[in-house]
Amino acid sequence: MSNSSNYYSSLLKLCCETRNQTQAKKLHCLIIKSLTNPETFLYNNLINAYSKLGNITYARHVFDKMPQPNSFSWNTMLSAYSKSGDLSTMQEIFSIMPNRDGVSWNSLISGYVCYGSVVEAVKTYNSMMKDGVLNLNRITFSTMLLLVSSQGCVDLGRQIHGQIVKFGFGAYVFVGSSLVDMYAKMGLVSVASQVFDEVQERNVVMYNTMITGLLRSGMVKDSKRLFHGMKERDSISWTTMITGLIQNGLEAEAMDLFRDMRQEGMAMDQYTFGSVLTACGGLRALKEGKEIHTLIIRSGYNHNVFVGSALVDMYCKCRSVRYAEAVFKRMANKNVVSWTAMLVGYGQNGFSEEAVRVFCDMQRNGIEPDDFTLGSVISSCANLASLEEGAQFHCQALVSGLISFITVSNALITLYGKCGSIEDSNQLFDEMSFRDEVSWTALVSGYAQFGKANETIDLFERMLVQGLKPDAVTFIAVLSACSRAGLVERGQQYFESMLKDHGIIPFSDHYTCMIDLFGRAGRLEEAKNFINKMPFSPDSIGWATLLSSCRLYGNEEIGKWAAESLLELDPQNPAGYILLSSIYAAKGKWSNVAQLRRGMREKGARKEPGFSWIKYKSKVYIFSADDQSSPFSDQIYAELEKLNHKMIEEGYVPDASSVLHDVEDSEKMKMLNHHSEKLAIAFGLLFIPHGLPIRVVKNLRVCGDCHNATKYISKISQREILVRDAVRFHLFKDGTCSCGDFW
Repeated sequence: MSNSSNYYSSLLKLCCETRNQTQAKKLHCLIIKSLTNPETFLYNNLINAYSKLGNITYARHVFDKMPQPNSFSWNTMLSAYSKSGDLSTMQEIFSIMPNRDGVSWNSLISGYVCYGSVVEAVKTYNSMMKDGVLNLNRITFSTMLLLVSSQGCVDLGRQIHGQIVKFGFGAYVFVGSSLVDMYAKMGLVSVASQVFDEVQERNVVMYNTMITGLLRSGMVKDSKRLFHGMKERDSISWTTMITGLIQNGLEAEAMDLFRDMRQEGMAMDQYTFGSVLTACGGLRALKEGKEIHTLIIRSGYNHNVFVGSALVDMYCKCRSVRYAEAVFKRMANKNVVSWTAMLVGYGQNGFSEEAVRVFCDMQRNGIEPDDFTLGSVISSCANLASLEEGAQFHCQALVSGLISFITVSNALITLYGKCGSIEDSNQLFDEMSFRDEVSWTALVSGYAQFGKANETIDLFERMLVQGLKPDAVTFIAVLSACSRAGLVERGQQYFESMLKDHGIIPFSDHYTCMIDLFGRAGRLEEAKNFINKMPFSPDSIGWATLLSSCRLYGNEEIGKWAAESLLELDPQNPAGYILLSSIYAAKGKWSNVAQLRRGMREKGARKEPGFSWIKYKSKVYIFSADDQSSPFSDQIYAELEKLNHKMIEEGYVPDASSVLHDVEDSEKMKMLNHHSEKLAIAFGLLFIPHGLPIRVVKNLRVCGDCHNATKYISKISQREILVRDAVRFHLFKDGTCSCGDFW
């Protein structure tokens, strides 16, 4: 071997390390000019360099020009085609090779395995066995075990295991680790453990593989025992253990182990930081998260896209969106995971408009969304009740093919349900080739929110017949439907079946549904008895629900009890003061109303102002009660006045019970007529073309008078009006509402 061959080969190696294909081509030119007959060794290095740099065309050109290619030349070219996925050319090269060895067979098998040609991989393996066992080596078996793991072929795995033992490869740690990994991934942890015990010379890699398998199967105690029994641990051992604890819901233990890892002085990589940040997010441990952020900066990993994405996710889960934004903006390189972390973070923290904006920015930056990203932005549109934007993303899902992903379809079902297009939800559901529990729950919840109690219950029963397991969210929808339909006994049966038949422990939301079930039906004493038998006291929503029913039925005694309980639990919650004031106001007890107002001021409780908004020509118009800020105010108030006269002619009687002021009836009527939702509806009647539904969103619950008035407005105007408030969706059409008389 000449000095020049060595010199050029070392330079080609440097080109590979720096990924500099241009420099490799220049070296190739220099070799052609300076060497008349390059040695085979140098030709092989050229082929290898071009292969590693991804230029198979040039590699093949060099190979074809070689006067005397040797086995290394053939195997290098075969390996290049194997890694590139050009399986037909790979097979062609293999078939014309003058001599084949174990490397040749392994390259062929590896190509088939990596690109999913299972049958061809097994055929090649069998042919290799027939060709002679001398070609077999540890790479052969580890590659085949990788195939078995990915495909879940238990029987094939056992056959290969038998051949490993037969040909004496069982003692090799490299093969043993692959066996342990294979059995663990297929859920056969006991067999994996047996293989692990049978290997006498175990290295840290094998320990790490076994620990991963145990943690994946939820065997935390066994994994801890193995971890602490290791004579030598590397950073992968620690990271594996930390990640596994988090996956088993033991975030606090993962944090403790991370501290131990630091004390041991172990090196940390992107996976260590990514895992521990996940633990911080799960625990909402903002203080610890910030400390780890500081450590990341000191370690130089703050520019790593994987770690940056994990930081964004952690801060969002800790409700520190501004910190997440700061990290996101500083990231020089962002991938789809980074953008999705920010988008989902906005959505989870109630910034749905920002989530949609981030999605649009992502696309402008040339990043194509995956199914999870698209599903997340559709969910944000659902939270905004933005049907127009959601429908655009539906079109994008169809064009991109992402509609085939269940995450996207489920998000769309939820979107149309929350936007009042329950028929579209149902159509999407029917068109799905595969439905999971989330799909069923999304549609059940859509029907429930729309006030279609019978359809909700029928769909739930169909879900059970299909053998699908409902979750806690499904039962919230079903219990809500029973409440709205007045099906008290049916609702009680479903509630009791949660734990008895489905193993679901009811939490506060389910108990609130039951309080609502009794309260709506006017069975307030039963609601009180139910509360007294609860395993824990109701939360503020539960007490407010009971108090709302007491207001509806004028039950001062239980209402006072509920209000006192609510104010004891949450003195600054305005619902207790306002709802009890309504009960007193309805009975003319204005001194009690005044006393409650004083108490409200003293406690610093402030009623959230009501807002309603409507979208017209891609612009959102927001209204508050008695709002005069709109440039169309004169037209809106004139329209309301006209509507009011027509409604009264049709039999509308204003309900002044929600006016908590001791003023003249005429003043009360004026206050009622200028509620935010009525202003938004009047705007819709003026500007939304006839034939299109008027869609209004309100941040609070629609009051009883507005609910009743909107039924009359829908009849008079012959318009379909959809109002989504803080509780549910109301579809007003021809003088009726989808939720009946219960609002």
